[in-house]
This record gives sequence, structure tokens and C-alpha cells, in this order.
Amino acid sequence: MADSTPLLSDSESDKPPEPKRPPRSLDETIERCIGGFGWLQIFQAILVSLAWVFDAQQTFISVFTDAEPSWHCADESVCSSFSNICQLPKGSWSWDWPAHTSIISEWGHQCSTSFITGLPASSFFMGCLVGGLVLATLADSTLGRKNMLLFSCLTMSLSSIFTVFSPNIWIYSALRFMNGFGRATVGTCALVLSTELVGKRWRGQVGVIGFFCFTLGFLSLPVMAYVNRSSSWRTLYLWISVPTILYCILVHFLIPESPRWLFVKGRKEEAVTTLKGLAQTASALTMSFSNVLIEQESLDDNVDIYSSIRILLNKRWAAHRLTAVMVTGFGIGKINRKDSILGFTILSGVCSVLCVVMGRVWPSLQIAMELISFFSACTAFNMTLIYTLELFPTCVRNSALSMVRQALVFGGVFSPLLVAAGRKNNLISFGVFGMAIGICGLPLIGLPETKGGVICDTMDEEEHRQTEKGSAAIPTLA
Repeated sequence: MADSTPLLSDSESDKPPEPKRPPRSLDETIERCIGGFGWLQIFQAILVSLAWVFDAQQTFISVFTDAEPSWHCADESVCSSFSNICQLPKGSWSWDWPAHTSIISEWGHQCSTSFITGLPASSFFMGCLVGGLVLATLADSTLGRKNMLLFSCLTMSLSSIFTVFSPNIWIYSALRFMNGFGRATVGTCALVLSTELVGKRWRGQVGVIGFFCFTLGFLSLPVMAYVNRSSSWRTLYLWISVPTILYCILVHFLIPESPRWLFVKGRKEEAVTTLKGLAQTASALTMSFSNVLIEQESLDDNVDIYSSIRILLNKRWAAHRLTAVMVTGFGIGKINRKDSILGFTILSGVCSVLCVVMGRVWPSLQIAMELISFFSACTAFNMTLIYTLELFPTCVRNSALSMVRQALVFGGVFSPLLVAAGRKNNLISFGVFGMAIGICGLPLIGLPETKGGVICDTMDEEEHRQTEKGSAAIPTLA
């Protein structure tokens, strides 16, 4: 039987075969497309990071809406005998501001127990804990970064709008729980999405934008509260809710999905379209994406909302990293990440312990120590978030970052108890805070430095990279 394959001429057969181009890694491909930092990326990074503004506003709004207003005596003959408002007859005193300025005065809870008056704030943070556990992995598994950010912002905004119509403190607390549930993943999704849209050189700078926006949102609340000081507390909720919905519309039309997440999920055409839309050079627009190498794990066989957590815990090196950064987050981009976080945590802890001594020997210097400790702890945590997103691959990055934020919230649960105990003995508050912050930073010693390094996209790729480096500090056994 004749061979159907065309015969090659002697001249053609003598030619050596052309060498195949080695496959490029996904990180190399993305760096070639978006390694620079153009105006489009600046705009997108700022727009995504604005979610932190609304995150901060929803977190601290209860400071103004749930506060007990000041009051004055209407009958001095009665008030002279009592200083407790609950011991005064009704009609002998009145609020300095209209009753609708606070939920305490509007619903008459000025004499209620601390459990009832503190229920809305507790419900909000309980919602943050539950939302962080339930929603954390959806950004890695099914929804993606952009859709998860939109879902979280919309849930947070709509529940806040419904809060305006609360008839009593019980409905109000339930809606605050839903508000915290939606808010739980806003910051992590915004941070991961904004940093995955830029090259490795700009990850630290872009991450700082989010922290700046959080501070901006926190500082904007007193201004809003002052402007609405004689208006209903419901008005303040509208002021922070309506802009969030407008923000979601802008993000939907102007922000693309993370190309890394799209590649890892097998949606290559969408990822290529996104990369070409973000490309900084003409050569990147005509670049071929056919030889991009992705060490894809078979995750599609068993994907649910907890698949990312299982992946993190099944790999010993990943569990080691996650534990270390979570412990650091519980206790608390210009230089090395690991050394900076370690230095700031130790500095914060030392200054906090020194507050105990300064409070007895040199009280005027105690305030300086408190400020140094506070700002060091804040800086350490901000850098911890950036460090965490560089430690873990794309397939589990959002889940790992959410777990670190959950560790922060869990650590904050003990703060009110220590503060209350510290009113009588500052060794209990400053001393315990200082030792906890300083000691919790020590597990970072065994982790690798990530500044300027390659971001991996799958667990196998990260394991392979660590094996090649021969790092003795990080176990690579599955």
C-alpha cells in the first residue's frame, strides 16, 4: 500500500527542523502585556480601590448612628439630686438634639442594658465573621474577583438601604448582620483584583491605594455626621449607600475580570481579550498566546465553595504559610516584605509594653509610645495583606487573604475585654497587647521573601518553583 504522505525533496529533508519556541509561563506573558503602569491601569486601580472607602464607612457608621446623644435638665430642682438619666422622671430632662439623630434616643434605649445597645455593632461584626467564612472562596472558585466584589458591594449597599426603614432595634440589628455579611469580602476582593491587573513592580504601590482609600472613608464619616447633625440617623445611611450602587455600575462596565483567574479557570479567550485591552505596547497587542504554559491542576472535578480551603490545607507548605500570616494578622512596598512586617510588629509590641513603664515614670511620653505602636501595627497589617497575596497562587489567593482578615477580626474580639480591664491596670491592656503583637510576628521568620518575585497561578506551579529554589525553610511535600 502506497504511503499517502507526500515525499520531501532531498533539499528539504536535509534541512534541520526549526526549534520550537519554549512555552512561556503565565506570569511571563502577563508581565510582557501589563508590566508597565499606564494611565488606564492607574484609573482601574484607583476605581477598584475605592471599594475600601465604602468598606470603612459601613464599618464605623455605628459610632455616629448608635451613639447616645447629650441631654440637659428641664427642671433643675429635680436634676440637682440625680446625675443618672434613668433615675430622673420623664419630662424633667430632654435631648440636646432631635430624638431622631440616634437609634438610642429615637427608640428610647437610653436605659437599656449594654447587651441591647451594643447588639447592632456585635451583629455587624458577627456578620463579618460568617460572611468571611461563607463567601471567602467564591472569588477563587466560581464567581471570580470582579463578580465577588460586585456581589459584596451590592449586598452591603442594599442591606444598608433597608436599614433606613428599620422600625426597632431588633430589625436594625438583623440588617446590620446582613450588612457585615456582605462587607466581609469587599476589601480582600478589591485588593486582589487591583494587584492582579498590574505587573509585579507595581503590586505594593497599588495595594497602598486601597489602604489610603480605607482611611479616606473613615475620615469622611465625621464630615457627613457633622453636616447631618440635626437630621435623622437614617439620612446618614442613605449618604453611604447610594454612592455604593453607583460605584457598582462603574465597576461593571469599566473594570475587567482578573486575567490570571480567567486563565486558571480555562477561559483563555476572555483572558487574552483582557490582556490585550490592558497591553502597554504595540508588540503585546500582536503577541501570540498559543504557547502559554499553565500548570493546571484538575480542580474541576470537585469544585465547591470550600474547595480552595481544602487545597490550602492539603498542601503542607501552604498550610505553613497560611498559619504564619494568620497568626501575624491575629496579633496585629519599599523594602522587603517579610523583614518589614517582622520589624513593625516587634516595634509595635515593644512600644506598647513601654507604655506600661512610661505611664508610671514619664506620662507625657506614653502618648508618643501609643502613637508609634498604633501606626506600626497598622503598617504591619497593611503589608501583611500585600505579602499574603504574593505568597499564594491565583487559585487560592482570595481565600488565603480572607482567612488573614478573619484572623484580624477574631483578634479584635478580645480587644474590648482587655481595654476594660486596662482601665484599672494598664499592664493588662498595653502589656498583653504588646506581647501578643510582638510574639505573633515571629512565625514569619520561616517564610520566603516575595518582593519583586514571580506570582504563581496554581499550587503545582508554586510547589515546582519552591523545589527548584531548594528552599530548606519551606517544606514542599504534599
